[in-house]
Amino acid sequence: MSLARPSRDRKSPTPRKTNRKTVKAAKAEPGADAQHLSDLLEAMLRIRRFEERCVELYSAAKIRGFVHLYIGEEAVAVGVNEALTPEDAVVATYREHGHALARGITAEAVMAEMYGRTTGCSGGRGGSMHLFDASRRFYGGNAIVAGGLPLAAGLALADRMRGQNRVTCCFFGDGAFAEGEFHETANLAALWNLPLLFVCENNLYAMGTALERHQAQTDLAMRTASYGIVAWSVDGMDVEAVEQAARRAVEGIRTGTGPHFLELRTYRFRAHSMYDPDRYRDKAEIERWKSRDPITLLLDRMRESGAPVDKDVARVERRITAEIDHAVEAAEQAPQEPVETLLRHVTSTPA
Repeated sequence: MSLARPSRDRKSPTPRKTNRKTVKAAKAEPGADAQHLSDLLEAMLRIRRFEERCVELYSAAKIRGFVHLYIGEEAVAVGVNEALTPEDAVVATYREHGHALARGITAEAVMAEMYGRTTGCSGGRGGSMHLFDASRRFYGGNAIVAGGLPLAAGLALADRMRGQNRVTCCFFGDGAFAEGEFHETANLAALWNLPLLFVCENNLYAMGTALERHQAQTDLAMRTASYGIVAWSVDGMDVEAVEQAARRAVEGIRTGTGPHFLELRTYRFRAHSMYDPDRYRDKAEIERWKSRDPITLLLDRMRESGAPVDKDVARVERRITAEIDHAVEAAEQAPQEPVETLLRHVTSTPA
């Protein structure tokens, strides 16, 4: 059975009342794992503070090129990665700083890559849009919209042919639905019963184009279900809801029920990229979504449980600040690649 969401008002941060199901977090029990919630909070705060530092560094011209910030979408990367194991694979988009950090790539390795230094996770050659770490089975950001989907299908197919019970998770945006790669990959994934988790980060805009302006049918989960894929929508601003849905999907994939699709309804608080003047969105809409900040939502839930959150948060903030300070200092001191090795891995060695 596929659980698809109804179409919704782009300007409303909450789903409409409907008889269709949308995954929300279960209310925390008195004995809920407080440490786990603290870990989720810390992971989201690390992404938020890293991105905020990137804004400062970009403004100071220390980071160059295109930079796509993940501010507002932290619950997606953190919640989904909680459901994955180190043996699973992740394929991301060009807005992938959050995915990389949630996957366990260090802030130092990511920041060095932002600076284009040899100590970066891609050796300084990828920059903001092409983070990569095979040791973490993190197979990259991808600058091409929907470009990671066929790669993810290949990884999933390889695992299935080798008899390895692993999941490949592919993140992509709602703009990917306008690309043939999504439909080709969805069709083959269902046809071949691939262990593939489709994670659509629906932030309502494909660059500057609103969802209803590029999709005749905006019910993305229902469209995906037409391929015979289990699909449902999730509140992407609620990290617990995301984690619960991702665990349910991953469990289904591991038991052989084929690919699953999650549409995570989220929102980016910043423009599409640092170059984007962001004139296509209503400011009131942005503020409405900011009222559902995933970090604030989790903090409020933890406070309601009576946990001593504020002291813990202050301690976590100090630790993250020190971590990012160190990452910046290390990146600024790291070497750039020598000119004489620039063609390494680009052209073949003469016979």
